[in-house]
Amino acid sequence: MGEESLRKRKGEDNGKEDGQSIQSHEPQTMNLQKQAKLFLFPVHGICMIVGTIIGSGIFVSPKSVLANVGAVGPCLTIWAACGILATLGALCFAELGTMITKSGGEYPYLMEAFGPIPAFLFSWTSLLVTKPSSFAIICLSFAEYASAPFYPGCDPPQVVIKCLAAAAIVIITIVNSLSVKLGSYLQNFLTAAKMIIVTIIIVSGIVLLAQGKTENFKDSFKDSKISVSSIGLAFYNGLWAYDGWNQLNYITEELKNPYRNLPLSIIIGIPLVTVCYVLMNISYFTVMTSTELLQSQAVAVTFGDRVLYPASWIVPLFVAFSTIGSANGTCFTAGRLVYVAGREGHMLKVLSYISVKRLTPAPAIIFYGAIAIIYIIPGDIDTLINYFSFAVWIFYGLTILALIVMRFTRKELRRPIRIPIIIPVIVTLVSILLVLAPIISAPELAYLYCVLFILSGLIVYILFVHFKFSWPQKISKPITMHLQMLLEVVPAEEVTE
Repeated sequence: MGEESLRKRKGEDNGKEDGQSIQSHEPQTMNLQKQAKLFLFPVHGICMIVGTIIGSGIFVSPKSVLANVGAVGPCLTIWAACGILATLGALCFAELGTMITKSGGEYPYLMEAFGPIPAFLFSWTSLLVTKPSSFAIICLSFAEYASAPFYPGCDPPQVVIKCLAAAAIVIITIVNSLSVKLGSYLQNFLTAAKMIIVTIIIVSGIVLLAQGKTENFKDSFKDSKISVSSIGLAFYNGLWAYDGWNQLNYITEELKNPYRNLPLSIIIGIPLVTVCYVLMNISYFTVMTSTELLQSQAVAVTFGDRVLYPASWIVPLFVAFSTIGSANGTCFTAGRLVYVAGREGHMLKVLSYISVKRLTPAPAIIFYGAIAIIYIIPGDIDTLINYFSFAVWIFYGLTILALIVMRFTRKELRRPIRIPIIIPVIVTLVSILLVLAPIISAPELAYLYCVLFILSGLIVYILFVHFKFSWPQKISKPITMHLQMLLEVVPAEEVTE
């Protein structure tokens, strides 16, 4: 009955404007539409943004940002600038998200602007590189913080960290496969928990500033090392902490009234995160000099030891909550990308199937978790961050360029949010700089391998998507059938008989 009324409403919307075909002609998927009531208010969207962005980054990246610029002043400036860039990028995504109300983030935007090949390359790279590596990095960070109290004075063994990270991935995957609402409630709880530790650090910093602990801020630009390459690499590390600013666009179909709630969540959520990040860095510098911060293995833990002792144990505990919350938010949204790509025929069809009992894209979420566990085996966080940042900003830039292109090629589309054209132009130019900066400053074969891997998706597309050879389908059909029976999943309903 609910689906019927939803279809009627969508049918009424279809008649309102002829140029809205891609906005309103959307498959009536069982799970996503029935769960639409999940995100009734923008507070859920804000929790998703804050919960996904504030993860391991702010507790790890300050050291890397400072190492690249060399002084307190430029470091704080970079953190604020990263927040501004993330907000501008998210506003571009808000226009795209309300113009094309399809889940899957960048995927449907690239599909509409440039056709199936760039969209496929995005899904190919995201499903196998950026999203699983991000999930793996966050869970490895969680494992390090969670195991640290049990190994005082020394680093935890790698086998313990990797096993704990794999366990975290398995638990998060199971939770999100069982229930969309359970995943959302867990996200809201973990967001509240991480805001507690953020508040503790910020309030402690303000109290210390009021007590006159300002010596580390004198001559704050002295000894800074500013160059195009150093600023670019500092942005890389800062933006890793902000990554997640586009997460709501992956679940647009599940947002109630996205025209209102999507931009409202962005406008409130990301500036809130920016203020928190700048204040947290100021708090760090009230008790640590630049040299001490660079020597710290875990900045937040060092801060806790100096300010909160003997209650300093709460820092690694709440940082673990923070990272697991970020991983949960990433899994919740990225599972939708696999689902949408499978629905479009760009991935195994079974990945677009949904659970009959749970109404979740269970195969997509399980696939995503399995790939993330594979990335944990090498377990090099720094290398994973470099791969991730390089690949992800190629497609961020391409997606913002799609917004500019569609201003001229798809003028008939209704745009509830229309941002000044200068904003996507700025973000596109910055993304080009961010992609080129590491190649120019520290060229490595890793970046070449990353590009070759992205382009190798063309071979897969030509063989399996464009020509659709019969032999892969013969192999995949029995696998699909057995997975359907095992997971109790069915194709998403596009037309109800």
